[in-house]
Amino acid sequence: MSRRPLLFSLIGIVLLAAGLFGGNLYAGNTPSLGLDLQGGASVTMTPKGTYDADALTVAVDIIRQRVDSIGVSEPEIIRQGDTVVVNLPGVKDQQQALELVGRTGAVEMRPVIRMADNPNNTTTTVAGSTTTTIAGADKTSTTLAQPTGGLGSARHIAAETTTTSTVPTDPVTGLAEGQTVLPGRKDGLIYLVGPAEATGEVFSNDSAAEVSNGAWVVVAQLKSGEAGEDQWNALAGKCYAGGAECPTKQIAIILDGEVISAPVVQAPSFDNSVQISGSFTEKEANELARVLQFGAVPVQFDIPTVQTVSATLGKDSLKAAIISGLIGVLLVLVFLLFYYRILALVVVGGLTVSGLLLWSVISWLSKTNGLALTLSGVAGIIVSIGVTVDSYVVFFEKIKDDVQSGRSLRNSAARGFESAWRTILAADTVSFIGALILWWLTVGSVRGFAFFLGLSTLSDIVVSYFFTRPTVLLLARTKFMNKGRVLGVAPSTTEAVSS
Repeated sequence: MSRRPLLFSLIGIVLLAAGLFGGNLYAGNTPSLGLDLQGGASVTMTPKGTYDADALTVAVDIIRQRVDSIGVSEPEIIRQGDTVVVNLPGVKDQQQALELVGRTGAVEMRPVIRMADNPNNTTTTVAGSTTTTIAGADKTSTTLAQPTGGLGSARHIAAETTTTSTVPTDPVTGLAEGQTVLPGRKDGLIYLVGPAEATGEVFSNDSAAEVSNGAWVVVAQLKSGEAGEDQWNALAGKCYAGGAECPTKQIAIILDGEVISAPVVQAPSFDNSVQISGSFTEKEANELARVLQFGAVPVQFDIPTVQTVSATLGKDSLKAAIISGLIGVLLVLVFLLFYYRILALVVVGGLTVSGLLLWSVISWLSKTNGLALTLSGVAGIIVSIGVTVDSYVVFFEKIKDDVQSGRSLRNSAARGFESAWRTILAADTVSFIGALILWWLTVGSVRGFAFFLGLSTLSDIVVSYFFTRPTVLLLARTKFMNKGRVLGVAPSTTEAVSS
């Protein structure tokens, strides 16, 4: 192979690693640390009473949504049999997080008085009536004047709501008694809603997403009597009339202080069931069905057991991991320097390039996907260093054998990589498959170990081909490398064996 492609490969991988590293530094991206490295809280929740497996699965999903809402980086929600463990790394207000996790919540039904753009949302074009009941009109869009933020938003939409009610108003917010302003979970709106007049208890636990007339709808069964149909119909009839208490004719379905859906009422009363339709995707319809089916967290938990992990302990763990890793790498490099002489510097260069690539990818994933580097992840990276060094040993030993057989260093390097590459690729493939299986079948720290081991293994393949190969082949062509005992053996100046 000519020198130019080798130079392009070597320079390209070095520039790529340096560019990604510099770009992440410029953007302020750094690896997020997990609970065991930066501290936080670990909450263990044990169900009480009777429940079914599906209800516990939904409970875990609801808890995950709540934890995500407080911006915890890479929260870990683990189901261990019937126990749910919630790890919250780097939580500043641990009391808030624990209340959020432990709260069972409630589904409320409130009449919608007015809607407006959420001032904390970047968009100004928002959905109006996102869903409808019974008649199933399509979702429409409208542009509303964007109010100024904070408390002014409540005053703004309250001031534009005409009402003849003599109910006392709050002098601070300007809202009538029982009224409140709540954000929509996904539609970019804030809602001025009236007092809660029903709860999720009006529905029986068999709501489902279905396809009707080619569109996804949610069908919720009503309980009979005062606790179900009567309570729902009282609210539905008020909203259908469209008076001052519900001028929009919409009912807000609320969970954990957020409006999940706000369907328009298109019938004065309902028998047995309610159908909610609109421009739902399958996922959106299933999510709403779960909310109506289970309401709040469908499983009651005992008082959570809380274990606090201090930041000091996390820093000590990280420091110990880094020191142990550096000592291990240093010992390996000393051995390689003694055994392979100057070629050990290629190992140093390869590990540096691999380290820059790993740091950049982990930093980017931490920023975009909430990936957190845990102690088990650090262990996976350290283990992968052994896999990387094995790649160099396989390559260098093949070169050494060929040199001892009488071939020139230049020819030995080219033949050595062709032979070693198959072994390196096979070994790394096995390691990656093992990491993939571990990641797929396990949870918690073992999954973190598997992810970082797999990521490091992929980096080893890239660096072996695009850095190690061209570096050694270029060095093998220099006069310096062909003098003396470069690999611990004296290279031959002529080839005793043809290539």
